[in-house]
Amino acid sequence: MGTGSSRSADSSHGGEDREDHSGGQLYVSLKMENIKLKGDLVPHVYGSVPLVGSWDASKALCMERESKSMWELSFVVPPNHETLDFKFLLKPKYGNSPCFIEEGPNRLLTGGTLQGDARLALFRLSGDEVLEYRVFIKADRVSPFDLAASWRAYQENFQPSTVRGIPDVTINAVPDIGVENGSSATLELDLEHYVVPAPTTTANSGLVYAANLTETPRSRTHGGSFSKSEGSSSSSNKAVGVSTDSPVQKKEMEVIVPDLSRVYPTPGMVESKSVGTFSPFQKQDSLKGLFVDRGVGSPRLVKSASATGFATELKLDSDAQHGMPAAAGAVAAAAVADQMLGPKEDRHLAIVLVGLPARGKTFTSAKLTRYLRWLGHDTKHFNVGKYRRLKHGANQSADFFRADNPEGMEARNEVAALAMEDMIAWMQEGGGQVGIFDATNSTRKRRNMLMKMAEGKCKIIFLETLCNDQWIIDRNIRLKIQQSPDYAEQPDFEAGLQDFKTRLANYEKVYEPVEEGSYIKMIDMASGQGGQIQVNNISGYLPGRIVFFLVNTHLTPRPILLTRHGESRDNVRGRIGGDTALSEAGDLYAKKLANFVEKRLKSERTASIWTSTLQRTILTASPIVGFPKIQWRALDEINAGVCDGMTYEEIKKNMPEEYESRKKDKLRYRYPRGESYLDVIQRLEPVIIELERQRAPVVVISHQAVLRALYAYFADRPLKEIPHIEVPLHTIIEIQMGVTGVQEKRYKLMD
Repeated sequence: MGTGSSRSADSSHGGEDREDHSGGQLYVSLKMENIKLKGDLVPHVYGSVPLVGSWDASKALCMERESKSMWELSFVVPPNHETLDFKFLLKPKYGNSPCFIEEGPNRLLTGGTLQGDARLALFRLSGDEVLEYRVFIKADRVSPFDLAASWRAYQENFQPSTVRGIPDVTINAVPDIGVENGSSATLELDLEHYVVPAPTTTANSGLVYAANLTETPRSRTHGGSFSKSEGSSSSSNKAVGVSTDSPVQKKEMEVIVPDLSRVYPTPGMVESKSVGTFSPFQKQDSLKGLFVDRGVGSPRLVKSASATGFATELKLDSDAQHGMPAAAGAVAAAAVADQMLGPKEDRHLAIVLVGLPARGKTFTSAKLTRYLRWLGHDTKHFNVGKYRRLKHGANQSADFFRADNPEGMEARNEVAALAMEDMIAWMQEGGGQVGIFDATNSTRKRRNMLMKMAEGKCKIIFLETLCNDQWIIDRNIRLKIQQSPDYAEQPDFEAGLQDFKTRLANYEKVYEPVEEGSYIKMIDMASGQGGQIQVNNISGYLPGRIVFFLVNTHLTPRPILLTRHGESRDNVRGRIGGDTALSEAGDLYAKKLANFVEKRLKSERTASIWTSTLQRTILTASPIVGFPKIQWRALDEINAGVCDGMTYEEIKKNMPEEYESRKKDKLRYRYPRGESYLDVIQRLEPVIIELERQRAPVVVISHQAVLRALYAYFADRPLKEIPHIEVPLHTIIEIQMGVTGVQEKRYKLMD
């Protein structure tokens, strides 16, 4: 193993001086062998750092079984490490008694060599009974990259997966788990007993009227200006205490169009693979080079074919980042192509909703906004109804919406123009990429006004929602009366209902379907059972993704359960990645989870269980019966590359530059030969689309980084927060999706 020199206990026991080779680390392997095993006693090690860091026998590290008679524990130390002292002891694997400590003085390890006679370990069990183990030690000098490769080989070859041979899709497979679920795995009859508070920033948008979460008019925000944010909602910008009669202060908009010849020169380009963008850097003395960034780590300079040297100072042009998504993979590649080849106005996209009231426009807008933000596009939702309420009050009767009411028409066109101006100003000044313009926009005259305002500044795609299902329309109307601020002060539900139906009739009299420009028509798509989507003059990566997303969305209520796998052996040892089996606590959680799923989804026999392809998720799902189980490679844990199998402490000691780079920007940091969080988001897009398409409950058993990204989608959390979202072990996050939005509940089954 490894590439360096090796020492063993059989060839070196003295304290002779050894040459201190520069570079590399010492991979130390301790082994104990005894052919005559004694009961359930398992060898353990305890002692000084970095072995254990404690002389408390209850915290001793369990040695792993390598064969029937051999036990092994490995660790990494610097070549010039301080002398380590430790001892072996015997005790049950998951208990602290009986405990037997080896006879004799502490063992001393220096430079990978045990001092003194270290071939045997003697344990006095009771009376004159002595148990003897043979001791072996081997120390190899290896690089961090070889170390990671060795760890993966060890996992694959010496600890083969216990789930190999299980097909990717299984239905009603009853696992052989040895024993029935005991009392320790039984849950209370009332699952509410396990409910724990959800985080304050949570996915409970279903409790808030969707239009209230949209953008606040620019004139009512502090300073009347936009700040470039990463997909953050403006719901915190409250208009409390601001007079609705105050005149709107309009700020002159300065349109800045980057010069393509300056922003995208062909020679001397900078590529950032973590976000998929290109920027020029300064040339010095006609030297050219290519900047290749694996994530946000140290710059890597690669000599180009025509270069005679390397540029030593790099300067990124901020204009090149204007309008670029915080994304990786296909999203970033498409954005670069659109920036370089598309018309100027195509760099900003306006999705303009069209449709009668109670057709789900605001709900569709909110879902589309959430999806685009999650992909990395800076997206905001502008609701004209919110502008109208802040400008003219919320208690407008149906007469206000008559086409033959000139004062009402003028007021409504005024707030529509104000919202459109704010959206365009945000795109031009704040670097916004996609604006969702949410209003009825039911006449050609209104839509022509919007197209004229957007000419040369952004590309408009009309999104028309049509519904002919009277049951769905009536349901939406009832929700509107219950939730809309327009009827918050109307105590009589029937009076509010009649007023809204009159308003709806006023719109129906003058409604003109979209036939102009680029458009997407959603016809009877709300139920998720058929329907049509018609598109006209739609091209480009992002419009295509929007169409694909809309094809797969619907309003059918159903729960989605997110949970991490049960505790694994690597979790216990603090190692990242790997593919180990479950610990004893993890096995118990798997049984509790099966009990929970049976109780929670007992009436949902069409539900399905999704896992990654790693054995710790498959083993967690194995006690669940009666539901189809599907393995997704996309649900695998973030690929830690050469750091796979290491602890964060080992990364900090052996790869300090990588450790600091990850600490500075966990979202964009890409492990060497591995992935970043942005990479994970890209591979999870098919999972999100399928979760949106599913009409039955889904239980997703996956890993921390993956579940952080999935949860961020449903909770509409900014990308920068994803690496820091709390997703604890042995906890179930239930996401309830339906017509009122997204609601969250958490269950903690065990500590």
